[in-house]
Amino acid sequence: MGCGSSRVNTNSVKRIVKEYHCTAGTAIKAAILIQRWYRQYVARLEVRRRCTWTIFQSIEYAGEQDQIKLHDFFSYLMEHFTPASGNEQDHISQIFTQTNESCKDAEWATHCFYGNIEISDSYTGPQLCFPLTPAHVTTLLEAFKREQQLHARYVLELLNETRKHLEHLPNISHVSTCYSKEITICGDLHGQLDDLLLIFYKNGLPSPEKVYIFNGDYVDRGKYSIEILLILFAFLLAYPKAIYLNRGNHEDYVINLRYGFTKEVMQKYQAHGRIILKLIQRVFSWLPLATIIDEKILILHGGISEATDLDFLSKIDRHKYASALRRSKRKRFEQSKQVSDQEQYFSRGNEQCLNKSDQTPRKNLLSGVFNLHCHSYKSQRRKSSGTTCGKEKEIFQRVQCSVEEGLEKCRRKVGFSNTHDESKISRSMLDSDTQEILDFNNHEWKQIVDILWSDPMHQEGCIANTVRGGGCYFGPDVTEKILQKHQLQLLIRSHECKQEGYEFCHNEKVLTIFSASNYYEVGSNKGAYVKLGPDLVPHFVQYQVSQSTRKLTLRQRVSRVERSALGALRKKIFAHKSDLISAFEHYDKNKTGNISLNDWANALETTLALGLPWRVLRSQLVPSAPNGLLNFYSWFDDLAIEKPIAQHVQPSLLEMLYRSRSDLETIFRIIDSDNSGLITFEELQKTCKLLSSHLKIDVSDKAIGDLARSMDFNKDGSIDINEFLEAFRLVDNSSY
Repeated sequence: MGCGSSRVNTNSVKRIVKEYHCTAGTAIKAAILIQRWYRQYVARLEVRRRCTWTIFQSIEYAGEQDQIKLHDFFSYLMEHFTPASGNEQDHISQIFTQTNESCKDAEWATHCFYGNIEISDSYTGPQLCFPLTPAHVTTLLEAFKREQQLHARYVLELLNETRKHLEHLPNISHVSTCYSKEITICGDLHGQLDDLLLIFYKNGLPSPEKVYIFNGDYVDRGKYSIEILLILFAFLLAYPKAIYLNRGNHEDYVINLRYGFTKEVMQKYQAHGRIILKLIQRVFSWLPLATIIDEKILILHGGISEATDLDFLSKIDRHKYASALRRSKRKRFEQSKQVSDQEQYFSRGNEQCLNKSDQTPRKNLLSGVFNLHCHSYKSQRRKSSGTTCGKEKEIFQRVQCSVEEGLEKCRRKVGFSNTHDESKISRSMLDSDTQEILDFNNHEWKQIVDILWSDPMHQEGCIANTVRGGGCYFGPDVTEKILQKHQLQLLIRSHECKQEGYEFCHNEKVLTIFSASNYYEVGSNKGAYVKLGPDLVPHFVQYQVSQSTRKLTLRQRVSRVERSALGALRKKIFAHKSDLISAFEHYDKNKTGNISLNDWANALETTLALGLPWRVLRSQLVPSAPNGLLNFYSWFDDLAIEKPIAQHVQPSLLEMLYRSRSDLETIFRIIDSDNSGLITFEELQKTCKLLSSHLKIDVSDKAIGDLARSMDFNKDGSIDINEFLEAFRLVDNSSY
């Protein structure tokens, strides 16, 4: 029995082993299938995440480009138009009341005397005493955590002390790791106070042992821009050698008008808001442009170009550029008048440049010639550096004639008539001294714009940054050239939101650091800061200020961000409805109202120029397409609907205003000097005429009048800004 039992046990063991191997093989196969499925699942989520990211970034950059175009248009009006009526001139001047250069010291003294501002007994917020001590800064920090507001008097005094401190700083700060254990570099904060507080909590407050470098873009988009500024400025005054501040492209009053900082200050400080904004404008203009650590690491906000010269940058009078988007031309022309008495910018018979009838200086069109054609003109000068002066005159006269024709056309579009037919532009040439001044001024301005607005690219070379509308794209060869020229080993910049909070490129010679988490939407990106010790090896710390996000699964986070991105994209598409329908009709040869999905994608890219993967996004934007055909007329009905508004309003005007609602709010904020939120009927008419000219859309006075009357619900001759913008809000009907 023992033998029999042994044979039975052996067979049983063999059978068990066989079953085990079979089960193990099945388990391995199952594991492989699960692993393959999971990889595909994660890959699909990653594709969705990247598409979402591209949508957010494309719309953001398109907005920046629109702001620059709008500003350039109104700058052009201010520089060159000589309207017949004083009212027209007043209106244009009123638009630019906010965007004048910093007021003179004598004027400033009368506007900014904070000693006269009384602090009521009911004020319970933080109190400051100058010179500031670390205890004062800690008190301010704790008050902002409790969402208390600093009194306007203290704000003005803090800003004024900051301005006086910054005036003595060089354009490029130099920091050494010899005097501190480590240096922490932070990127964009964009008004997100929670990110700054988390950085201080995790890394410690600024001190002689804990040095910080903040790399610009402290304001706009977030709700607490002014608080971030006040905290950083307070630390700067308390520990001048422990905190360094670089200027970013959003430290610019022109950008602030569009992206929320101007609105935030006016809402929080109402009566003293405009004085505070003017002083902040001055402070921004004095912020240093770059920082260098141990003569090895260059830190600046945007990037570089092939023309970037740190030695030249260090000598620029940075205060002249209150806005990097506006070239400082006027002072240069005044200087050039002293240099050469041969110049005569305007000629009206034997009259002087001063129009004696109104005693206002005539505008200088030659500055516009330079402004609009500087690149082509400079390239011509480079190509013909050895040619005669006669050739230069020929080029200049041809360009000047072209601009004059464009001016007249633009003037007619806006509705400004020039009754002074005899007012002609002199054909006299700029002399060589004046041209040198203009060339120098343009080179100086470009140096600043490039370091504030530029982005790296994978391709070699240096090209204009047409996506943002300012600065350039620079390749790895440009990075290598500039770093070698100045004996540097790394460029740290910000300016671009990164999903992980930081990113290396250009063979790890360029590091982008971005410190505003959840920038586009909750869960869209991490924030990060980088720490450097004496060895200059970067150590990164990532974070995400949102407890709710941590509880979500990966799919839930992606879906949440995706919904927000697609909502923004739908609005962008609907805003260009007329242009898109025209593009669709071009593909619809048989006039059926149907086009292929391929033609749909091509039309979207051609019209919107956002560089998006439309074929990938098709499933999210097109609910159904029987037989691969899309009825584009009904597609807009499924996409989104517009809130009711007067039916008799001209469709082109309606679409223009919806598409340009950000531009309109920017202009309205400038015009609304008392922050009442009301725009008069006349102001709306004139603003719409200017905007229609900017967008090259013909709109009749009757159409604007009809729109204004339809929105003036209480018939008081004024229109509420918020109600106006709400009238163009889209209601999303689609599910995704």
